[in-house]
Amino acid sequence: MYVGTQVAARNDADFEQWAQLGVVNICSDPPGNPHDWTVEDLRRHKEKVNSYGIELDMVQIPLSSTVLNNSQSPHVMQGISPERDREIESIQNIIRMCGEVGIPAVKYNMNIIGIPRSEREEGRGGSSNSTFRWAKMDQDAPPTIAGEVSVDEFWERIDYFLERVVPVAEEAKVRLACHPHDPYTPDGYMGVTRVLGTVEGMKKFVMMHESDYHGLNFCQGTVTEMLDDPGAEIADVIRWFGSRNKIFNVHFRNIRGHKLDFMETFPDEGSIDFSEIIKVYQEVGYKYMMMPDHVPWISGDDPQGTAFAYCYGYITALLQGIGEPRKQPYVIKEPGTHKTSPIQGR
Repeated sequence: MYVGTQVAARNDADFEQWAQLGVVNICSDPPGNPHDWTVEDLRRHKEKVNSYGIELDMVQIPLSSTVLNNSQSPHVMQGISPERDREIESIQNIIRMCGEVGIPAVKYNMNIIGIPRSEREEGRGGSSNSTFRWAKMDQDAPPTIAGEVSVDEFWERIDYFLERVVPVAEEAKVRLACHPHDPYTPDGYMGVTRVLGTVEGMKKFVMMHESDYHGLNFCQGTVTEMLDDPGAEIADVIRWFGSRNKIFNVHFRNIRGHKLDFMETFPDEGSIDFSEIIKVYQEVGYKYMMMPDHVPWISGDDPQGTAFAYCYGYITALLQGIGEPRKQPYVIKEPGTHKTSPIQGR
């Protein structure tokens, strides 16, 4: 396993900084609407990323965590045909193109209500931290444009998607990494029961249309948000999914708190002891990216870059501490150019 990132590069200097920090594996998308991507778009993007010594491990297909009216494939989770069939056909094509150009994985969400949060709160040193306090939420918030969706309907829409996409992923040899529902909410909130907002729901999900190419974008932060005692429970959750090779990416994020009442934190100050839990990923043979996905808002000229750099260094030190081999750059950039040459002997 190795440090990674899914932060969108603001400019080319971000690619340079990641390579300098040792973050040489990323999830990164070409510009534009994914439904409009071509093989050449993906190939050019991969070549550009490679030119900085970075490997393109993953892209995001157009099923995001945004609410449906802002999603690039809104009809999939609304269950509306034939529109969803056209969106799924486009997603199938993206997966095939990823296989053709050598992008080994894609990530996605099966979301209806987005990522609910209460107001931000002050964290360490005056940082601004994302929180979810159920007691402070509008518990009678209305449904989204999807209306009220029963549990059976939710599972039917998931099944409809998997039935059509998993075989394509198998054929293309591209791993499908689905993000759980963030956070767990009580049944019926905003018209839905979040079926991927519990560990049992996640277990059911990965066993549907079971395949070596169907698994999770395992957001440790989100999973701990499902638990009554995260520090005591998370290790066994990782073991269940990890021992079945269902973890294809890890959002290595910490919270302070528990189900329905938590604050997102830096990795060293939450309810999970990262120095111990990283050993569990090693125990189950996890072999892909460990990435921070959310960070507190901090002060300074480059708050986001600084906060993420702290997390990259923290994860790198944890990996070094358990003897994980350092991931080497994909290519060497010759000084003063973007011309690249393969690293020898890696």
